Amino acid sequence: MSKKIVVVNAGPRKGWNTDTLLSEAAKGAESTGAEIVWFDLFKLEKFTGCISCFGCKKEKFKGQCICRDGLKEVLDAIRESDGLIIGSPNYLGEMTSSFRALYERLIFQNLTYNKENPCCNEHPVPVLFVMTSNAPESFYQDMKKNYQQTLSRFVGPTELLVCGDTLQLKDYSKTDWEWSIFDPEKKLKRHETVFPQECEHAFQLGAELAR
Repeated sequence: MSKKIVVVNAGPRKGWNTDTLLSEAAKGAESTGAEIVWFDLFKLEKFTGCISCFGCKKEKFKGQCICRDGLKEVLDAIRESDGLIIGSPNYLGEMTSSFRALYERLIFQNLTYNKENPCCNEHPVPVLFVMTSNAPESFYQDMKKNYQQTLSRFVGPTELLVCGDTLQLKDYSKTDWEWSIFDPEKKLKRHETVFPQECEHAFQLGAELAR
């Protein structure tokens, strides 16, 4: 039986950095025979982050968020999967609000507040967490560590792929304001030389996750 890998895109821009890296990781997983279930968070029905109802703390709902909105299908699919590939661009030093909403509910449903057994996840799955940013990767050392530790503890063993200094526009000269903080030529060169290597790495990580 083929493995089922859930891929979640928490970025809004189709065909750009986050979406491209997730697509390559998905292709890597597919190369091993895995089935891909893909979700674009920006295309789902309305959803929120954790509403602190504590329904997931009841024994009959252990490990399950009971909030029924656009994220229910995503959370159910992850719970039944053999692996999770999730990615988000970095906005203002954090993941997108869509990512954070899913992250809150994905983690909190497995948090028990019990000293002896702090996590009730009975089906841990490997995770590949992809983050993209126009800032250098070095900006996010503590953030990377925190996300990796939390996802590993409450979802499953987590690998990271962080791609910094990414290209945001095909032509920076067409913006109304001068984006003088960036060097467009340098950005484009990196996108043409380094980003393809990051895509190859995403493919490899996706294949490793699905094996």
